[in-house]
Amino acid sequence: MSTLRQDPTTHHWVILAPHRSARPSDHVSVPRQVLPEKDESCPFCPGNEEQTPPELLRIPDEPWRVRVVPNLYAALRGDGDTERTGPPLFREMPGVGEAEVVIESPRHDMRLDEMPMGDVEHVVGAWRERYRALIEKPHVQAVLVFKNFGPMAGTSLIHPHSQVVAIPVNSPRLLRRLDVATAYFDDIGHCVYDDLVAAEQAAGVRMVHARGRFIAFEPFASNSPFETWICPTFHSSSFDELEDDDVSDLAWMLRSTVGAIRRACDDPDYNLVLYSAPSDKGEDIFLWHVRILPKLSQPAGFELGSAVGINTVAPEMAAEELRKALAV
Repeated sequence: MSTLRQDPTTHHWVILAPHRSARPSDHVSVPRQVLPEKDESCPFCPGNEEQTPPELLRIPDEPWRVRVVPNLYAALRGDGDTERTGPPLFREMPGVGEAEVVIESPRHDMRLDEMPMGDVEHVVGAWRERYRALIEKPHVQAVLVFKNFGPMAGTSLIHPHSQVVAIPVNSPRLLRRLDVATAYFDDIGHCVYDDLVAAEQAAGVRMVHARGRFIAFEPFASNSPFETWICPTFHSSSFDELEDDDVSDLAWMLRSTVGAIRRACDDPDYNLVLYSAPSDKGEDIFLWHVRILPKLSQPAGFELGSAVGINTVAPEMAAEELRKALAV
């Protein structure tokens, strides 16, 4: 029988329906092409640096392992006036903001779970440095760090990369989480995310693994199959607070978790999203964290119309499969 589970961080409901996993169209497999180490036509490959806008960050200087450049096709661009104009039902504002690309490796064929640990640490360090720089801009209300891997996840260039985007309005998804977290704090006096992390550690059944001050687990009300969270076990609302001593452990968690998902789920496309409260919001109520969402099924009319997810893999089973994949 199906069950409904409620996400305590959003109050959204999810239908857990493992019996639907037998449907032939549920699992979407995307064949991977064999890539060269360097593609002469790729603007992100070494030797083609002049094909990107002037870089914002390079780690290290020579030879570089990570570069950050402005997105040539940014949806939002530049500083400016954020004054709203027009009547309430037809309101608009200038499209100011920042969109940056983190080129994660000089190798065209590299994957996050295959990178040397030092290179993954460079990627995490670049995310943090650009997050810190962008969140301080006066017109910026939120900064999003994310990675799209594969065509089903929305990627347009194969070369390994992620993105950092600053927007002049609050993120609706983050606002929802902050609203729920605020109500929980007012009622209970604790951060809902801190309590959730402690509860998942105590339950154990949905835990995937841990390293240093971070854990990875399958949330009780996973919205989709193999949705995985990586969370600090210490309270920190904003990603810009990440300490130097924790960069290596977070990098290890990202690399190993993505690798486990790759092996357990037949190398799916995925989205990786980092949720963080701005420095001046959510200090006591929020916990920054990473969500990894494999693209194992396509949302259809019901999910799009109701905003109620249908998950065909029990989080407890997903955690067990990922634990096995870690040992491979």
